[in-house]
Amino acid sequence: MRTELCDLFGIDVPIFAFSHCRDVVAAVTNAGGMGVLGALAFSPEQLEIELSWIDEHVDGKAYGVDIVMPAQYEGKDAGLGKRDEQSSVDPEAFKNLIPQEVTDWIETVLEEYEVPRLSDDAEMPSGIGGADSQGLLGWTDGGARNQVDVSLRHPAKLLVNALGPPPKDIIDLCHEHGVKVAALTGAVEHALRQKAQGVDIIIAQGTEAGGHTGEIGSMVLIPDIVDAVAPSPVLGAGGIGSGRQAAAALALGAQGVWTGSIWLTVEESEMTGLVMDKLLAAGSKDAVRSRSLSGKPARLLRTAWTDAWEREDCPGTLPMPLQYMACADSQRRIGIAARKEGAKARELLGMPVGQVVSRMNEVKKSAEVVYEFIDEYIETVERLKGLLEAAEKSD
Repeated sequence: MRTELCDLFGIDVPIFAFSHCRDVVAAVTNAGGMGVLGALAFSPEQLEIELSWIDEHVDGKAYGVDIVMPAQYEGKDAGLGKRDEQSSVDPEAFKNLIPQEVTDWIETVLEEYEVPRLSDDAEMPSGIGGADSQGLLGWTDGGARNQVDVSLRHPAKLLVNALGPPPKDIIDLCHEHGVKVAALTGAVEHALRQKAQGVDIIIAQGTEAGGHTGEIGSMVLIPDIVDAVAPSPVLGAGGIGSGRQAAAALALGAQGVWTGSIWLTVEESEMTGLVMDKLLAAGSKDAVRSRSLSGKPARLLRTAWTDAWEREDCPGTLPMPLQYMACADSQRRIGIAARKEGAKARELLGMPVGQVVSRMNEVKKSAEVVYEFIDEYIETVERLKGLLEAAEKSD
């Protein structure tokens, strides 16, 4: 399973594992792959803590950091989301853009599912609904730049960006620090734009993937992007959670695999028990594309919350980052209300996940998942080799 990317990063296998949980990042890294920490929900101060912890637990092995620096978002042209001299970003400028109609409608949904209002000092749960205003503004240029600054103070070897190519100055800054840059894409034209910008590694992410994703399936997208950006290395992503699927990605020309959903149900994951149970029971049809998370299409676990945003009485989703901001407090409230036994709010609980959720049926250690990837990959390659040998003998 060794490719050029293994030599580039000093890793044993080209399995790149995206996770918001530092324990998963460290576990995969120590098992021979490369863990990549999702920084979106962390303030710069919290990201510093998370990366320092990873530094202490990977013994110098390579890991990465994933940020979200959208090429476009609401208010960017007006200068919103830029950081000032103190590297701060003003969330109020965005909150003022959220229509009252949307805020009122969200409240009606919460009332339907018996989600109460909270006091200002209520505990903030972990997970997708637990982002504070700074983590929330990781969706903007200024917020992401703060996260880049923190990341480059650590020995991370890879910076990954979603929702467009990173700005050229960020790519150059990473290269000055000896850090490679990767970017996710769901279309050939976007991949070409990323390569032209100076991105080192293209992640071809099929529509099966969790989170923000396009419309083209991995089986078509991966070889198209491999051919378009050659000789730049490509990681296959979307619907990859096993060695057989990894073998398919490499057969299509990828030099490794980018994985995410599969790490939600590992033992080291910080996933709450309620959401974990939903993931373990879900099938591939339960992972739907919805704009309810950020305003852009993202594949999420289907819940009463995603269904609500498809109702006729819904005023519609908002552009990024307003949608996430409009819903952040709601997600926090849902997470707390769902703790009560038999709470109706549990129907609203969910999170981003890909169609590979159908194969996520039991909790395993991260290292065990890595080793199963390797074993199944070898078995698959050997089986195909056997078919080829049999065909040659028949000739």
